[in-house]
Amino acid sequence: MARRAFAVNDAMRERVRYLAGVGVPQDDIAKIICCAPKTLRKRFPDDLDRGVAEANATMCGYLFAAAKGGNIAAIIFSLKKRAWRERMTSDPIAGTDAESNSPVVLVLPDNSRDPELTEVLRKAQEKHFAKKRRQ
Repeated sequence: MARRAFAVNDAMRERVRYLAGVGVPQDDIAKIICCAPKTLRKRFPDDLDRGVAEANATMCGYLFAAAKGGNIAAIIFSLKKRAWRERMTSDPIAGTDAESNSPVVLVLPDNSRDPELTEVLRKAQEKHFAKKRRQ
């Protein structure tokens, strides 16, 4: 006996769009509408994308309205995301060690799987923090 084809209707599409927009994971959406996650992605790809896009647009509208209304936090956030770019405090000078002028430090977690990598990371951290102590 063959499996019945999954029937898609407008109400189901609207529900998928809504659930995707409010951030429900795809696996959970599939459970809610009684289908497999693969079927959901196959039958509703545009609805999944559109739901997220519509929710983002709505939130942007609320943020814009709050900023326009004088909400300082909304103004700052909006300007940081859209208009302002944080600048480095000092530009690296040509011919010098770029590492000493870099304002960014990346500390990687050690998972103790690679002893050689662990040793390299340990030495790099010691070198960095030794410079900090001298300053």
